[in-house]
Amino acid sequence: MIIVKVGGSVFSDKKGEPENFEGETVRNIAREIASFYPDESFIVVHGGGSFGHPEAKRYGIREGLPGNWEKAHLRRIGFTRTHQAMLRANASFIEAFLRENLPAFSVSTSSVFITENGEVAYGDLEVIERLLELKFIPVLFGDVSIDLAKGIDILSGDQIITYLAKMLEPDKVIFLMDVDGIYDGKPGEGEMIQELRKEEIDFLLERLHCTAAGTDVTGGICNKLQEAKKIAEHSEVWFVNGKVYGRLSGAIRGDGFGTRIAL
Repeated sequence: MIIVKVGGSVFSDKKGEPENFEGETVRNIAREIASFYPDESFIVVHGGGSFGHPEAKRYGIREGLPGNWEKAHLRRIGFTRTHQAMLRANASFIEAFLRENLPAFSVSTSSVFITENGEVAYGDLEVIERLLELKFIPVLFGDVSIDLAKGIDILSGDQIITYLAKMLEPDKVIFLMDVDGIYDGKPGEGEMIQELRKEEIDFLLERLHCTAAGTDVTGGICNKLQEAKKIAEHSEVWFVNGKVYGRLSGAIRGDGFGTRIAL
């Protein structure tokens, strides 16, 4: 089984108009998956892009529910608006996969996972496992979450994948990004790393100044590397360019162009 994470920057321009969606890019991803399905099983997890991030930031969802009633009520409204935005993104994903004759099936993340300070505290995977047995392609997404410590929070797609990798132990986890892989500096300035060992990730995090959250509400590349270190305990990990047709297929086969973190 292979888990594919489609980053928000792959299917959406975060700096563009709210809720813009690059349908052809997602259809190309679906076409690549279709060439391996049903011999290979897949779970797809996508990010928020220009859908969930603006609402989450606008309403301060990461700060949780405050004690003040009026502020808490406004944040409850924002919590729902953020979730609805992600449902719209997910609907576009499902439609793109259906057009390629793939049985993608939406699994609402906020109904499956409960967090504690933004980390997965519990996830009910029975439906996902059953969907895989029945040859569906479960599609999950970064979403809002009920949080045991803060009341509400954001659960990133990367953290979802970490939990799935731990519990399901897939053969591979493939991160699709808008760059060719992981760099030892800023993309375009540093060099791309083709092979990365688990024990080298901490050094790279320091080099990239990942001591604080990244540029979006889920931590950007810093969060991806931190989660990849955990995922690599259970699965081979790839980072490839999801905007270039054929890169996903290469990672699935194991001979692709990108960054590979071996078991």
